[in-house]
Amino acid sequence: MAVATVCLAVPGILFALGDLAHADGALEERKLPMQFGWVACQPHCGGWISAVGIVTADSPKDFDDFAQQRDLRGATLVLDSSGGSVNDSITLGRRFRSLGLMTTVGTSVLTHGPQGDRGVIEPDAYCESMCVFLLLSGKTRYVPEAAHVRVHQIWMGDRAEDARAASYSADDLMIVERDIGRLAKYTFEMGGAGELLALSLNVPPWEELHELSREEMRLTNLVTTDAVAEVLPSTGRSVVQGVALAAKPVQDRFASTTVSDPQGAPMAKSTKTAEVLVPTASVAAAPAQ
Repeated sequence: MAVATVCLAVPGILFALGDLAHADGALEERKLPMQFGWVACQPHCGGWISAVGIVTADSPKDFDDFAQQRDLRGATLVLDSSGGSVNDSITLGRRFRSLGLMTTVGTSVLTHGPQGDRGVIEPDAYCESMCVFLLLSGKTRYVPEAAHVRVHQIWMGDRAEDARAASYSADDLMIVERDIGRLAKYTFEMGGAGELLALSLNVPPWEELHELSREEMRLTNLVTTDAVAEVLPSTGRSVVQGVALAAKPVQDRFASTTVSDPQGAPMAKSTKTAEVLVPTASVAAAPAQ
């Protein structure tokens, strides 16, 4: 999955020791290394996991470290991401499925009121490239109307910015073919349809990402429900109520790279989304927790 050429300012958030905090400026956390945080919204609901940023080689371990802090089984995961490493996203997605997480797309923000601080989810968020396959890992998957879900081909990460002008070896083609196979196997494991792969692999890195329509999200099995689910205050688990969406806020609608070869030897190259190629200075501005 390759470069997203559109830049937009989304509500900024930073996580420190698992707590939600506001960030100043227009820094796009969804294009920095992925960070995980727990958004507590009691007494309104039980909270959710926020995953913001691109998937890197560190992301699976970062999530494992985060998961040790609480029982996440059956919790809801809110994604706002520009994609990332193919193989590390597959690893991370399998972690999510093993926990029975429910997935959605949104930006977690903190609001202040007379009753105290409250975490809310803004639905105008982006899930692009490999993030779409993280969304697919949810046992139950809900995408709000205002969210943007966009797909692209996988490519050699170090050549995606000028893919047509780059040169490729037979080994490079082998790596791409191998990772397409891994992605296909993962897609079917997660219950996705072949149409998701077809739509993704039809868009080369020199074209704009393709935004999935509501019909395409259903056709690909990316969305499993439009039902409302209430987040139980005591547990943070979501229970599908099967009623119309109406005007409920998103947080009340949860329905429920270095790669190793098979022998464990490190390999120098892997496919990834080009969004991981962010300037070093930007990455240093928001180190992963």
